[in-house]
Amino acid sequence: MLPEPFLRWFAERGWSPRAHQLDLLASAQHGNSVLLIAPTGAGKTLAGFLPALTDLAVRPKKRPGEPQRGVHTLYISPLKALAVDIERNLGKPVDEMKLPITMETRTGDTPQHKRTRQKLSPPDILLTTPEQLALLIASPDADRFFNGLRYIVLDELHSLVTSKRGHLLALGLARLRAYVPNLQAIGLSATVAEPDELRRWLVRQNPAGEMADLITVSGGARPEITILDSEERVPWSGHSARYAIPEVYDAIRRHKTTLLFVNTRSQAELLFQELWRVNDDNLPIALHHGSLDVGQRRKVEKAMADNVLRAVVATSTLDLGIDWGDVDLVVHVGAPKGASRLAQRIGRANHRMDEPSRAILVPANRFEVLECRAALEANYLGAQDTPPLIDGALDVLAQHVLGCACGAPFVADELYAEVTCAAPYAGLDRDSFDRVVDFVATGGYALRSYERYARIRKTKDGKWRVSNPRIAQQYRLNVGTIIEAPMLNVRYTRAKGKVGAGTAAALTLRGGPVLGKIEEYFVETLSVGDMFMFAGKVLRFEGIRENECYVSTGGAGNVLVPSYAGGKFPLSTYLADQVRGMLADPARWKALPEQVADWLRIQQEKSVLPRKEDLLIETFPRGERFYMVAYPFEGRLAHQTLGMLLTRRLERMGARPLGFVATDYSLAVWALGDLGAMFRAKEPSLGELFDEDMLGDDLEAWLADSWLLKRTFRNCAVIAGLIEKRFPGQEKSGRQVTVSADLIYDVLRSHEPDHLLLKATRADAASGLLDVRRLAEMLSRIRGRIVHKMLDQISPLAVPVMLEIGKEPVNGEAHDSLLLEAADLIDEAMGSA
Repeated sequence: MLPEPFLRWFAERGWSPRAHQLDLLASAQHGNSVLLIAPTGAGKTLAGFLPALTDLAVRPKKRPGEPQRGVHTLYISPLKALAVDIERNLGKPVDEMKLPITMETRTGDTPQHKRTRQKLSPPDILLTTPEQLALLIASPDADRFFNGLRYIVLDELHSLVTSKRGHLLALGLARLRAYVPNLQAIGLSATVAEPDELRRWLVRQNPAGEMADLITVSGGARPEITILDSEERVPWSGHSARYAIPEVYDAIRRHKTTLLFVNTRSQAELLFQELWRVNDDNLPIALHHGSLDVGQRRKVEKAMADNVLRAVVATSTLDLGIDWGDVDLVVHVGAPKGASRLAQRIGRANHRMDEPSRAILVPANRFEVLECRAALEANYLGAQDTPPLIDGALDVLAQHVLGCACGAPFVADELYAEVTCAAPYAGLDRDSFDRVVDFVATGGYALRSYERYARIRKTKDGKWRVSNPRIAQQYRLNVGTIIEAPMLNVRYTRAKGKVGAGTAAALTLRGGPVLGKIEEYFVETLSVGDMFMFAGKVLRFEGIRENECYVSTGGAGNVLVPSYAGGKFPLSTYLADQVRGMLADPARWKALPEQVADWLRIQQEKSVLPRKEDLLIETFPRGERFYMVAYPFEGRLAHQTLGMLLTRRLERMGARPLGFVATDYSLAVWALGDLGAMFRAKEPSLGELFDEDMLGDDLEAWLADSWLLKRTFRNCAVIAGLIEKRFPGQEKSGRQVTVSADLIYDVLRSHEPDHLLLKATRADAASGLLDVRRLAEMLSRIRGRIVHKMLDQISPLAVPVMLEIGKEPVNGEAHDSLLLEAADLIDEAMGSA
């Protein structure tokens, strides 16, 4: 099965191919698509490429005069860094075996001249991303480029398929099969809850239900995970874990190379700064997140590969299969929010199947201690909580329809048959498809009189074509489904004072290096002279000019940390369920740090701890306000939606709510009316207040007034191509895109409320910013199981969410300026029972 050069290569190193590598090769050689699920370090990457490498190794040499061969194998990666890493790691055995194989990367960072050359003279193996695949498909010569395609290898498949990015990739895969009907797909995944969903995703769904072969590798060394049992007091709230910095630094000193994961870019900046504050040994510690300049990210990746760093602070940019075997410790600062995410990140340590990964979990607050414990137990049980797959998004389909027209004219019947072969769109009805095509052709009923929205047109031969070449150019500039918040370049300057004050200053400002990108809405809150932290440095804000944020070296003062809208992960349903179970079972508290177990015992004495399926509601007065604290444990997004709906209902019932604040674990509402007395008198009853009917008219009324739908519509409109962020030779600012989107949103709501994009917007909001599905499941679960505890003062369990008040309140009918003193709160809650 393996050609001679491969057998010799394995033998020279004293290795033998693993059983799953040979099984995958056999499956592929029989013409089948296959899904490989294996733990980190099991040699998934080599297994995935073996069919391509062995096929290319025995392929006859190109004869003189023979037409240029197209690409043989596509490798699709969710991360640009992963594609670069694979090129480095796969290139080594290819060189050592002297195989006549060419291999190149093609990502957003690839220079244009190289991309042009690749289309004229494709490599045998092209390592790329979903966005680049969409661009290649939209080229007029796509069929020639792909006519020799044999395999497509999809790495970290579980992370690709659950998002709109996965929908675009599934449509791309369907288009490739139209070019090459016998194309074989090889999916690689380390963590997956429902393998059959991925097996269906990999193959043509015609007939529906077809599945790829499955190879599962069990075993692997059990990871060694500990939760930091700090000598310091674990904070009641917050996300910085600043209390643990000396102990984290000590762990870095004791290990060769440490990867430190956090959940948000702002946390990464804070942690990096704190580590350098205590870095008395001047250890080489680096920072890596998606907003940093690509040159800085590549420099960090090379330093890691060369083993010259002792630690890297990172976000999800490095939590997939980057292979750095010398990483011997992973530190996860803050709760992981999901069991599968933790398993993925822990797997970055040692990255070898037969050696245990070592990890330390550092909870940032007391509730996170419970979550970390639940995640640790889930990891040992092998529990997975990857999100379920959802139906394909219509805005993504609109983008794909336009991309197909950019490549070549299409017949609607043929494209519909092709699209419904992609798993996310297998259930798409013909009427919805025709509405998508009509939208691409006219913008919809309310916009059809505007020529600019007529992007494709039907010709006499019954085929749909792009209206003019400029449409294709705009498509290529705006392709993709990753809609980042509007960003500005962060550019160094030596000038001080307001940008644009004089020509000389403006000339000076242009010359400094770019540090990366920062979200526009954060910069708009700054005044000249404000200090903020970025790229591990304290910077002084000097002003905005066009799409540039000018900064100089900062000094002492109040230092702000940029916040990133896309940074927070929701708490997974599985972990939420486990945390509720832990609270309800005192026998499980033995595994918790004593200070946290003590906190729960005092809560039991002063109030009550809810049973696993119950919802605890505590009410108490404090100052001139009355508080209600609920403990659903359903994640911040669902809690924020619940808070919005509850405050509307309480206003209607005369409780005069002033605001609310939500965390991943609980929700606090404060009011001028005595909430506890109202609930006791059943005016309203808690069952009535938390009735599932709040997801009907109340939700509709709130959404009609809310900025959330407009924000979601903006993203859908950009993905669907209704609004272009980039034009040839220019780029719209975030403000311009938002204004354009808001105007169109208002027109459609008034004149075409059933417009395709409004439908897509509501679907997105329900599963994303609002998390309505999860809220609905919670309201159903707690029906008849609400426990009300009326207290005279704050309870220990309420302290964390009460400390959030004043940090990020959402106001009701009155403005709340109450700032609660943390020491008083804690003393009141934990005082003598």
